Amino acid sequence: MSPAFSSWHDFFAMGGYAFYVWLSVAATLISLIALVAHTFIQRRQILDEVRRRQAREKRISQSQSKKQQGAQTSALEPDTSPEKLL
Repeated sequence: MSPAFSSWHDFFAMGGYAFYVWLSVAATLISLIALVAHTFIQRRQILDEVRRRQAREKRISQSQSKKQQGAQTSALEPDTSPEKLL
């Protein structure tokens, strides 16, 4: 089995088709790098959005439980406002 190219110069020249070959290689690598970068950015954005939603739902739940506790305690305590005593 013999090597396809006899020297590094021949390898980079690609038998006279170097412009097309290396342009294709560069376009492919740029596309793949852009795809990977976009995937990481989108993943981070989605995780941030999920965290924001979870925090919002937790705040809403806490607020509702405080309202319910406040309603329960006011229902158990007698109303001693001056208007009611007269």
